Amino acid sequence: MNRWLLPEDIADVLPAEARKVETLRRSILDLYQSYGYELVAPPILEFLDSLLTGTGSDLNLQTFKLVDQLSGRTLGLRADMTPQVARIDAHLLNRKGVTRLCYAGSVAHARTPVGSSAREELQLGAEIYGCATWEADFEAVSLLLQTLRMASLNKVYLDLSHAGVLEGILDGHGLERSDVEMLYSLLQSKDRPRLAIWAKCLPTKSAYALMALTELNGPCAQVLASAKKSLPQHKLIDEALAQLEKLAAATAALPGDVELSVDLSDLRGYQYHSGVMFAAYVDKLPQPIARGGRYDHVGEAFGRSRPATGFSMDLLTLANLAPLAKRRSAILAPWIIDLDLASKIAQLRNAGEVVIQAMNADVIETAEYCLDRELVKQGNSWEVKNT
Repeated sequence: MNRWLLPEDIADVLPAEARKVETLRRSILDLYQSYGYELVAPPILEFLDSLLTGTGSDLNLQTFKLVDQLSGRTLGLRADMTPQVARIDAHLLNRKGVTRLCYAGSVAHARTPVGSSAREELQLGAEIYGCATWEADFEAVSLLLQTLRMASLNKVYLDLSHAGVLEGILDGHGLERSDVEMLYSLLQSKDRPRLAIWAKCLPTKSAYALMALTELNGPCAQVLASAKKSLPQHKLIDEALAQLEKLAAATAALPGDVELSVDLSDLRGYQYHSGVMFAAYVDKLPQPIARGGRYDHVGEAFGRSRPATGFSMDLLTLANLAPLAKRRSAILAPWIIDLDLASKIAQLRNAGEVVIQAMNADVIETAEYCLDRELVKQGNSWEVKNT
């Protein structure tokens, strides 16, 4: 076996592409800073019980586990940074007011996620804590759309859902967690025959509502109107539909080419989320480029309940879809001991130029730079000349 082979679905990021990723990361984090988001950097390893606190079984299956040789306890290699950021807000910062946090760091998956080709991601996200109103969800959606535009992904398909709809339908039925997980799987796959069999354990009204969820998808106004007619009257359901209506109207008024839809059976992350949920799609990518929503209960596990909403995405995927920037212009200079040359090179670099030094016999190969000029000595001075 070749020693340099990487594990399955783990890959290097090569020059030019790595530069594009880093350029996007800096620009996006600067955008978040302009909104007042503070950057945090949680550790890549945590004790497993802390790392999985407040999350569903899906994250447990995706988490690499190992034993800490110092404590003997089980560690987890993070598969998602959102719970870590919630821990920071609830346990470390412990602020009373609204807090905006952002992050960018590596995550690893024990299994390749469905629709993905990589087990390592560079997760980028933004979260708002301490605001329970729909306006915070709208800010998250607005910031997500701006993030995608920074990568020149201007046509976006935004799919909305709400965990409160299913919560309202199941309210009072006392289902076991395993039953809810099975229901979640059936709704996600829109498996109507098996769902009809499963729903026989519920009252007719609730079973009918579950079957209706599988067909409540499409344009916002149409789906929300149909939902009001076909779903039972319940405080949680009514509030969920009202929030979706407000969010859809506000998002539709934003600049840019955004196609909005609602899918009330799209409950990926249902165990995790507690309110509005959204997924952003772009052309040439079958899976969502980003996911987000409200997750008010995660902080409870850390001893402090806080309203929370936000989104995250894989920056490597985002960069792969963004157009590759043109190769940057660079200056070739000789690699010799010359104080005047060193001074000239320092001057050019301070002015923002790229200067690459090479020995006479060196062949410069680069994916990022175009050597279209060179430093040559004319008389007593070094001058930049076109090649």
